[in-house]
Amino acid sequence: MNPLVLGAVAYDAKVVTIWSGFRTWLRRQGLPFDFVLYAHYERQTEDLVRGRIDVAWQSPLAWLRTRRLARSAGADVRPLVMRDTDQDLTSVVVVRADAPIETVADLKGRNIAVGALDSPQATLIPLHHLGELGLGADTGLRVERHDTGVGLHGDHIGGERDAAHALVAGRATAACMIDANHLAFTQDGTLPPDGTRVLTRTDPYDHCVLAAGPALAGGPAELLTTLLLSMSYADPDVRHLLDLEGLTRWVPARETGFTQLEAAVDATGFYDPDGRVTATGYRP
Repeated sequence: MNPLVLGAVAYDAKVVTIWSGFRTWLRRQGLPFDFVLYAHYERQTEDLVRGRIDVAWQSPLAWLRTRRLARSAGADVRPLVMRDTDQDLTSVVVVRADAPIETVADLKGRNIAVGALDSPQATLIPLHHLGELGLGADTGLRVERHDTGVGLHGDHIGGERDAAHALVAGRATAACMIDANHLAFTQDGTLPPDGTRVLTRTDPYDHCVLAAGPALAGGPAELLTTLLLSMSYADPDVRHLLDLEGLTRWVPARETGFTQLEAAVDATGFYDPDGRVTATGYRP
């Protein structure tokens, strides 16, 4: 049996540690497994649909593009598993605690700091949320983007952290970030304790997904899924890997949590219906 090959994006050095450890564990369970690393999600997504890799650990934006490319090519792709921490997340728009901002409408004509152009959680979803609340392009809202790690789809949170810095420095009246990072930034000193408050929160959405491409037959896909779902946080051989990857257990993947991101992609023209990259200025 040839090794099942996974594609992962090297957004951080820990990615090597994580997938090297998973590789060792999966081989011990009888599944020949290997992985390759990518510099950005766009090439990884294209290789998955073309059958150059079997599975891919994908951002939510990459998964949406995978579905579009596959539909256009008549290829079969499907989600396998997600982390337990990938479901029902929210993004927040925060302001300084002492800011004279009480409602979303008060942001008209103001500066708002966001993450990178391709960040679902710190740019695409929260800006679409604000638009639905009436804060569209015609309201004078000025978006200050922080394009750190473009191509990594927000996995590199540097742009999100820069947005928080812009809020603290007074260059922006509000900043967008995922709820978990709002908490983390107040704990690590990026944001002052009790120095910010949430102005509005998006509806829940889902995040990363492990996707199978057309090169992966049913048997290996089922075996990989079964093995990952069997991983136990009580197992010392995998606990540190699960901690690095930010989960306590794998759960079956679902496709119901990407509605907001899909709407944001369509509204901004980030990808066209066939999965071609059409976002203005996007160069991963």
